[in-house]
Amino acid sequence: MKDVLAIILAGGKGSRLEPLTRDRAKPAVPFGGAYRIIDFTLSNCLNSGLRKILIFTQYKAMSLDRHINLGWQGFLCRELGEYIDVVPPQQRIDEHWYQGTADAVYQNIYSIERERPKYVLILAGDHIYKMSYRRLLEQHIQSQADVTVGALHVPARLSNQFGVLTTDGHNNIVGFEEKPRVPRGNSESILASMGIYVFTARFLFEQLCLDATRPQSQHDFGRNIIPSLIGSHGVRAYPFMDENRKQEAYWRDVGTLDAYYEANMDLVSVDPLLNLYDRQWPVRTYQPNLPPPKFVFAEHGERGRRGQALDSMVCQGSIISGGHVRRSIIGFNSRINSYAVVEDSILFEGVDVGRYARIRRAIIDKGVNIPAGTEIGYHPELDLSRGFTVTENGVTVIPKTHGVEHFLGKEAAVLLG
Repeated sequence: MKDVLAIILAGGKGSRLEPLTRDRAKPAVPFGGAYRIIDFTLSNCLNSGLRKILIFTQYKAMSLDRHINLGWQGFLCRELGEYIDVVPPQQRIDEHWYQGTADAVYQNIYSIERERPKYVLILAGDHIYKMSYRRLLEQHIQSQADVTVGALHVPARLSNQFGVLTTDGHNNIVGFEEKPRVPRGNSESILASMGIYVFTARFLFEQLCLDATRPQSQHDFGRNIIPSLIGSHGVRAYPFMDENRKQEAYWRDVGTLDAYYEANMDLVSVDPLLNLYDRQWPVRTYQPNLPPPKFVFAEHGERGRRGQALDSMVCQGSIISGGHVRRSIIGFNSRINSYAVVEDSILFEGVDVGRYARIRRAIIDKGVNIPAGTEIGYHPELDLSRGFTVTENGVTVIPKTHGVEHFLGKEAAVLLG
């Protein structure tokens, strides 16, 4: 593993997750209250024995950079040649932003060559899963492949969201279609590319330089480089081996608001598909120095205040002050005030829910103040008129602001008296 350099691509816009990505990169979006999306890829690296990691960023990378510096630098020792470095666009080769995944690596080819790796592992920083990259690398080396592609089985109806692989009986890739509307064959499932690639380093450099000379190329691994190698080089598939230790393999692309919401809501179920409590494959993150969550008031009677959270996850520093939380995720330093009700919702850090407010099926971004008596998620038309986002499945999303009064206007003034 000392001969392997891991590259995490974390520069995409994440436009389908807006407004959550309005001020942050997609890999920096909170997940499960205490985590960021990129924590899962980074945890896979550490658990797999990888100690040399470059993170290529591009858009709105400040919060991601801060998270890495606060939460991840302490796990590795630079004096022993271990590191996690966040690398913004250097523009040494081209003055443009990254044109594709391959171009992002090509523009940083000097940084990669300087480390002199034998193998380069290329990963996406915006997926939720547990996987041993060590096993992937072992197969790549044993098979003497030029490139190995991580692959998983998904329903055929999702083919337009993935690169679709065709293999022979020995995991050799003999065909590749990028996001076809109708995949070849009539199978109910397809073998999809996970966007995970292992290259022998010298071979990677050759292919990146060759692709850079092709003016018609989109400079993307899935669209250009991988398809161009099939039939002339050793291109193999590595079937996804889940480290989540559940009956069903877990891999999620939380690229849309509804997919993101559903993946979070699964965590508060009695037996969630994603096991965050697995000590054999821990998911690490930055944990701020905050007091434990607090639940206050245990008054009886119909009008009694009772601070409680049921089937929920409540992060450090939060106070449930006489409010009710059900099937929800409450981020750091949040407060649910007396008689407020929060159901089936995700609250980011520092959200303050006023008295008698009611929130249902909502995602509320960092630092939002919900005025007393406000209802969120009960009337989609009203939420839309306030300037909020309402998803196809009816989830209301409130972006990061100094206060929800910015959206509610006169309505907030009346509610606040």
